Amino acid sequence: MTHNKPLVHLIIDNVRSAYNIGSFFRTADAAGSTMLHLCGISPYPPNPKLDKTALGALNTVAWKYYPTTVEAIDALSEENIPVISVEKRADSIDYRTFSYTLPIAFVLGHELHGVSDFALDRSRAVIHIPMRGTKTSLNVATAAGIILFEALRSIP
Repeated sequence: MTHNKPLVHLIIDNVRSAYNIGSFFRTADAAGSTMLHLCGISPYPPNPKLDKTALGALNTVAWKYYPTTVEAIDALSEENIPVISVEKRADSIDYRTFSYTLPIAFVLGHELHGVSDFALDRSRAVIHIPMRGTKTSLNVATAAGIILFEALRSIP
């Protein structure tokens, strides 16, 4: 389902892998009504590595590049779009119990370092995906898909 204005914004906070960025595009296309905000060191089109995992979604998903994550968060905050970080912390909320309202923005962070402290400090909430295995995190693009589809679950 396509909407005139995106219902979900994904703020990509310095994710370094072009293949992960391509996966963000493909997942955003699958969900519909999603815009990507690529920040800092995150690769952005045109980049030949992106299409290997995006599989054409570079042409169907709205995106914008920002030199810093601060600029992306400020731009969405000016539109009164709540910014929620996805990161495991002592005070983070299980994504399954979080109350989603649309439009909404999610910050997803660097593959090793996670969401930046600035983004965490500027977020209205921090949510996490519980891990049941021995690993403490998911691939960032996989985590984005889980959160994105959960946020959009309420619309037909």
